[in-house]
Amino acid sequence: MTDPTLSSPLNLDSERGIDYTPLQALLAEERFRDADDLTRQWLCQLGGQDAVARSWLYFTEVDNIPATDLQTIDRLWVAHSNGKFGFSVQRKLWLGVSKNWDKLWPKLGWKTGNSWTRFPQEFTWDLSAPKGHLPLSNQLRGVRVLAALFDHPGLQ
Repeated sequence: MTDPTLSSPLNLDSERGIDYTPLQALLAEERFRDADDLTRQWLCQLGGQDAVARSWLYFTEVDNIPATDLQTIDRLWVAHSNGKFGFSVQRKLWLGVSKNWDKLWPKLGWKTGNSWTRFPQEFTWDLSAPKGHLPLSNQLRGVRVLAALFDHPGLQ
């Protein structure tokens, strides 16, 4: 549920003209799986045509994402999860484990022991998920995209 104490509407600014109202609606309805898919789609769009063509973001494309847009996406996730989800939440957890990825994965619920959480069936798509569980990032290609997002000026 969205925090009822949020008295003012969220700023949905975009330097690229993206209308973030659909993401806001999905998050308000707690349709986190759909919101995660849309977030990934928009990160690719913001990353550039190559990212759109292959449907995944490469770490060097993260710099193409305007800070305003990343902040808008993150603010929506944080607001509609009562501070539980969002890239800034994940970043704070990452910094809390001294940027140790092996310690971060279990905190996020992305790995248990030596086993990675399988997409999509083993992820938790509601507010019972661990703090920072969403939005997801594909770690099959390594941590560089997530590290680039966490180091992005929009999340500083």
